[in-house]
Amino acid sequence: MSNTALLPVTALTPVYVLIGLFLLAAAWHAARDDSHPRRRSSALFWGLLAMLFLIGDGLPSAVVGAVIVALALIAGAGGVGRGVRRERCADERAAQAARLGNRLFLPVLLIPLVTVVGVIASKLLLVDGKPLLSGQQVTLLALSLGCVLALLAACRATRESPARAVDAGRGLLEAIGWAALLPLVLAVLGGLFAAAGVGESIASLVASVVPTDNRLACVLAYCLGMAAFTMVMGNAFAAFPVITGGVGLPLLVGVHHAEPASMVAIGMLAGYCGTLMTPMAANFNIVPAALLELRDANAVIKAQIPTALLLLAANVAIMEWVVFRHAG
Repeated sequence: MSNTALLPVTALTPVYVLIGLFLLAAAWHAARDDSHPRRRSSALFWGLLAMLFLIGDGLPSAVVGAVIVALALIAGAGGVGRGVRRERCADERAAQAARLGNRLFLPVLLIPLVTVVGVIASKLLLVDGKPLLSGQQVTLLALSLGCVLALLAACRATRESPARAVDAGRGLLEAIGWAALLPLVLAVLGGLFAAAGVGESIASLVASVVPTDNRLACVLAYCLGMAAFTMVMGNAFAAFPVITGGVGLPLLVGVHHAEPASMVAIGMLAGYCGTLMTPMAANFNIVPAALLELRDANAVIKAQIPTALLLLAANVAIMEWVVFRHAG
């Protein structure tokens, strides 16, 4: 009998398996599509990514790292392309939309509804008086269940097969391209920065440049730091622990006695201003340009920059006015 250990199983394993199977289907279709401009490299890219979701936990860390490097090289070399898919004509889509009417919105509404109900109902799943699942697991499982139910509802409403849904999803995935990986990569990068003590390094750097006894200078350092680091990370949630731990807490709270709750809320809003101005926030800025087939991939960012700068200035003013009201 083999002593090989089985892959570790967690509550999220079914979610990873579903994602992996979908990516595997995308790789298979790309490999068989003779009209695909990047047939082999695209199939390899999605196939490697599917492998990480399906058996990544059972692979040595070095192998996983090599696969990630390979994904970066394929994407960087322009190896992820978009196949030619037959789309229904505008008249067919209009006729189907007219037939379905408001039922089109049901699958979309099912996703948040099932997610909220699932999170609330999970509080009833107790073992020895303790929750069976952690908060993050509950949210992801409920969201995944909502997506599956929405898919079934969409197939029922449109009278299409799940295979057609997978094919349409593959087209959407190829339209997004390598940018679909950015949220995963940025989440890892945020954890890496936190573990490496980037927050402490930023705190010492700011203290050496910014006059820490000047309250407005500290506010500017925090708000501009949140926006700038969000532009680097692509996500305000990843920038938040680094900048708040390095600037917000030691300077605004520790030195100038800012009110923490309002400070972090306004700080997150300042970070969101950075989200509007960076291609790293692919799901907000690059994906819409790709789906709309805009000639300029940065068209969305260019349109948002004036609004982002105005909001950032407003956040600086609001923070200066609000968070020190109760300071001694």
